Amino acid sequence: MNSTTTAPGGIELGLDTFGDITLGPDGAPHHAAQVIRDVVEQAVLADGLGLDYFGVGEHHRDDYAVSAPDVVLAAIASRTTRIRLGSAVTVLSSDDPIRVFQRFATLDAVSHGRAEVILGRGSFTESFPLFGHDLADYEELFEEKLGLFHELRKEGPVSWQGNTRKPLHGQTVHPPTEGGNLKTWIAVGGSPQSVVRAAHYGMPLMLAIIGGEPRQFAPFTELYHRALKEFGHADQPIGVHSPGHVAATDQQAMDELWPHYALMHGRIGRDRGWPALTRAEFDATAGPNGALMVGSPETVARKITRTAQQLGLSRFDLKYSHGTLPHAAMLKSIELYATEVAPRVRENLSRG
Repeated sequence: MNSTTTAPGGIELGLDTFGDITLGPDGAPHHAAQVIRDVVEQAVLADGLGLDYFGVGEHHRDDYAVSAPDVVLAAIASRTTRIRLGSAVTVLSSDDPIRVFQRFATLDAVSHGRAEVILGRGSFTESFPLFGHDLADYEELFEEKLGLFHELRKEGPVSWQGNTRKPLHGQTVHPPTEGGNLKTWIAVGGSPQSVVRAAHYGMPLMLAIIGGEPRQFAPFTELYHRALKEFGHADQPIGVHSPGHVAATDQQAMDELWPHYALMHGRIGRDRGWPALTRAEFDATAGPNGALMVGSPETVARKITRTAQQLGLSRFDLKYSHGTLPHAAMLKSIELYATEVAPRVRENLSRG
């Protein structure tokens, strides 16, 4: 395991949610306000059960409730005591790096040093026209803003110049963090260039593995380690974000998740030209080697253990919200993940 990890069993185990719009008992969609309140309750449960991290994603569309993760995380901070809190992810390309730093430095203050930020380009593009950005500038926006954010993390006077905003000349951004270091990850979906970029800045790497087989990402972790060394940086943590659902048995977990996952996949697929997902395809992706961590606690623990060993992980985050999957089902999944999956994973890893 990575030498930078200090969590019990050699790995941190966390949760991610996008605040997906859920259904109520009557089958009608909940209001976004109720979903946001439910996310807070889910995080409070995760904290009480001893999980390491709770991440909230950013979206700007009607099937997700959360467009301001830092605000939701601040509410969570007021009701939790130990769990680390961060984004999953912050779409830096369409945001202002200074405001992102200020918001998460503020979160760090109200949470007594528990804030993290995961920066990425995001898999949706609604934020670009919403905030007045041209998709043609997709690459340049992220590259420049990440460079500026890297300078901001030094928490001193910043001088910076680029093409996407006016330059800074020896300006200091407030507030600083108490510890002098806002932990910042780079989220990568499968691009070698993005892996090298994370290594260039010496930032931890978070791999989003939502399809295929996790072992296929081994070349990216190997590239990351080589690039870190070539850039003269110390070894850094590697994390994985993958979707999943835990229930008492494999069959129950699959049957509970399938209709909600299929609905979510279909809605996104219509925007992107994907074919409809079949149950056979879902079952294969949720199978022993697939990216979906779905099943009983024993099954899910075995899959997470294998992924952690294959990729040398310091953290694994289960994306536990899926489309209209009800709040009650998510609470039960969180409970099983924390009380039965996490101990099994740590025991498995401690045995090597």
